Amino acid sequence: MEKLSNEMEKRFRDLEENLKVIRDGISEASVKSGRSPQDITLLAATKTVPVELINHGISLGIDHIGENRVQELCEKYPSYALSNCALHFIGHLQTNKVKNLIGKVQMIQSVDSVKLASEISRLSEKQGIATDVLVEVNIGAEENKSGVSTEELYDLIPQIAAFQGVRVRGLMAIPPAGADERETMGYFSKMYKYFVDIKAKKIDNVTMDFLSMGMSSDYGQAILAGSNMVRVGSALFGPRIYQ
Repeated sequence: MEKLSNEMEKRFRDLEENLKVIRDGISEASVKSGRSPQDITLLAATKTVPVELINHGISLGIDHIGENRVQELCEKYPSYALSNCALHFIGHLQTNKVKNLIGKVQMIQSVDSVKLASEISRLSEKQGIATDVLVEVNIGAEENKSGVSTEELYDLIPQIAAFQGVRVRGLMAIPPAGADERETMGYFSKMYKYFVDIKAKKIDNVTMDFLSMGMSSDYGQAILAGSNMVRVGSALFGPRIYQ
């Protein structure tokens, strides 16, 4: 137990230093993009991260966290310190697992079908709430990745927005992992164009408040391209530890 305690203390210190570096990076990129650091939401991606480390991050001012897996979120949920922190779901979501999230999360960032949106809406209405969602876009047209295609995006948005139990708050995307810096910037720039274009259409129940893109390796680029929410995991908490 003593060894684990010492290890966790080190992870606490590392997190404190990493958070300062990331906040500085966000600040620098936001100013370059003509915005204020306050315009950018830092979401801590907490896949495999122990709850005590997550809660330490929240005590340092992290006010948005996101889990990738439903089971992990449910296991950690009773122990999160969420009084001043919003919980998001950011991973691929199967329709039959929606019931485990509604009422627990403030936002689901991975909606990519009418079927999924319909179930989120149905269960949300049952609880007398509306759940905020982002529409996930498969910006790299990758066969094995979830997300709506760019060709179907404009048709899908109004269909999802028609459900009373959801609120469409923006878009989310993950560029192909193997893309180089120039290619990644191209994907981010395309996403920003879709974001601005859909926002300008003023569709009912679509506010386009959030463009969620950019992770540990490329959040600075994403902000320069127009992102206002970045999902940072390993750069904050260290390499993921799978058990």
